[in-house]
Amino acid sequence: MMSPFLTAFATADGFGKLIFLGLFVLSIISWVILVHKFLLLRKIEAGSTEFASFIKQQKEHLFRLKEHHMPKTDVQHPFTTIYFSLKQKTQDFLAKNQYFKTSSDKDPVYLSKTDVEAVQTDVNASISREGKMLEKNLFMLSTIVTLAPFLGLLGTVWGILVAFNELQGGASLGSSTALLGGLSTALTTTVLGLLIAIPALIGYNYLKNAIRSYEKEMEDFGGYLTAQVELQYRQVDLK
Repeated sequence: MMSPFLTAFATADGFGKLIFLGLFVLSIISWVILVHKFLLLRKIEAGSTEFASFIKQQKEHLFRLKEHHMPKTDVQHPFTTIYFSLKQKTQDFLAKNQYFKTSSDKDPVYLSKTDVEAVQTDVNASISREGKMLEKNLFMLSTIVTLAPFLGLLGTVWGILVAFNELQGGASLGSSTALLGGLSTALTTTVLGLLIAIPALIGYNYLKNAIRSYEKEMEDFGGYLTAQVELQYRQVDLK
């Protein structure tokens, strides 16, 4: 016995088949994005947790670490980007302050309050960029949540229109293939639209909350790194 969805597709007219194909495409896009984002977030969170733990163990020589010292992960996660961005910015300011030191000044090179604030601003910008990268293509899920039911509704209206057209032509309720196909299209597209929209809505909300939670973790990690910069390199004003 054929699936009711396949039967409805087989008995639909040309425009009805286009609606079915549109719903099928939306379903594929939705599930590809959901599965990809879910797996990516899992790998990123695992890698970030390991990286943060490693960094906190190396705080005595935090900014002398190279890429080959870092834990190996399956994906490039934002914590490494934040770390190397902050490291580069800190080294740039230290190099600038070293350059402007007088030849008679033998004191170590430090960062001013303004330098530390600039480093913090750069960290915040890195976190914002990484957050936007994680949210890439999520707008498609929110679009599918809205579009799929409306496409299903279009199929419903079209199917009923086909059925009424056949009834006006004198077809009986049980004898016309086109009439039954119209009714089948009307019901099936509604169901498909909801079956596509509901998982997309649940997945979208889950991913948005997961990304928001991870952004908070990035902020905490960035705050820790900035605190270490201030602790190790900021000039102390004793006046």
